[in-house]
Amino acid sequence: MTLIAVSPSLYEYDYALWTDDIAAKLRAKDFENLDLDNLIEEIEALGRSERHELKSRLDVLLSHVLKRLYVNLPNDYNGWERTIREQRKQIKRRLADSPSLNSYLDQIFEEVWLDALTEVQEDYPQVQFPKVWQFNRNLEVLLNQRFWE
Repeated sequence: MTLIAVSPSLYEYDYALWTDDIAAKLRAKDFENLDLDNLIEEIEALGRSERHELKSRLDVLLSHVLKRLYVNLPNDYNGWERTIREQRKQIKRRLADSPSLNSYLDQIFEEVWLDALTEVQEDYPQVQFPKVWQFNRNLEVLLNQRFWE
């Protein structure tokens, strides 16, 4: 029985070179020689990555809003508020780049809220946190209101 050695594809061997090669082929409109299977996989991964990033930033935002509102550690307020501002800034940037993700935030809010709540409850078991989000879920409010004032 003869074994045929299969050399790794450029995608598997050198990802950076693969991306350069794909970009060059696209610029040249050399569609016949595109590595379509891996290109499709990468495009889909980009969309998943954008959604994951937004979800992660919303989680951090909500958990820090909860800490700022309900955890009585005034020496930590400044740090929590800085984190809140940074997450809001990054969420706004993501949404400016991909406005279609606005509706995604609404879809994931409840799941992310529950994750953030669980996290802060574990970190601060002595604190009574609300079981439901106490404020307007409107994106404008979420990204701008100083709930603690």
